[in-house]
Amino acid sequence: MFQDFKSDPFLFMIAVGVIVFVIAQSLFFLLRAMKRGKEIGLSRETMKNTISSSALFSIAPAISIAVTVLVLSVALGYVLPWIRLSVIGAIQYEVPAAEAAIDAAGLSGGIGRDISDPKTFTAIAWVMSLGCILPLILIPIILKKVQSKVSGTVNKNAKWADLMSAAAFIGLISAFLGRGIAGIGEVQITESGEKINAVIGDGAGVLSITAIVSSIVFMLLLTLLNKKLQWKWLEAFAMPFSMLLSIGVIVLLNTVAPDLAAIEWRY
Repeated sequence: MFQDFKSDPFLFMIAVGVIVFVIAQSLFFLLRAMKRGKEIGLSRETMKNTISSSALFSIAPAISIAVTVLVLSVALGYVLPWIRLSVIGAIQYEVPAAEAAIDAAGLSGGIGRDISDPKTFTAIAWVMSLGCILPLILIPIILKKVQSKVSGTVNKNAKWADLMSAAAFIGLISAFLGRGIAGIGEVQITESGEKINAVIGDGAGVLSITAIVSSIVFMLLLTLLNKKLQWKWLEAFAMPFSMLLSIGVIVLLNTVAPDLAAIEWRY
């Protein structure tokens, strides 16, 4: 009965409705902006260049979003991540939110396991959605006050502001590294009582470490190329390219040496 609930036509209808609304909203503000540009005397060439540069600048984030959809598709299918990331969201939020909901449901394996229970799937969808609604409510209310406090701190001590920003980013990255190094996968107990790995790749092991190391190496190489060759366009694409290249390494490893890729020390 619920075999295909993750690709149910109703979900596709919601996805199409959301995407049509987002596109319509974008076109509405684009037309309003062009109208206002004419009113204040901007040339057609200036507006055309602004639109073109903005479109090109959106390609890099779009690649990251597409990769996030692929990452979440194992557990949630393609439609729900497609809906979520068409509105607001990023891999830094969507993956931890989904994993938190999966852990709260008492399931191991995180987003590396297939969610086959409709109730669990619904709970995950609510957690991912409600978590992004709160900032939309709080930002109009408290952002101005927070920005004034932050600006005051920056003006007094710019190094302290840089330190806080770096600490927040390192904390976020550490959460991902922790699961890759020490994350526990799903355990299956055989008839003889032996504990074995139930889902390949859901716990810390060769695959997760390879993903971490390869992504770091690719990011460093791309950053070096950007600095040495002055490829300014590469700066925006470094992270999504690193993600895609790391996925390629994982696929290659799993294809060439599946026995090695299946080794995990946390299950």
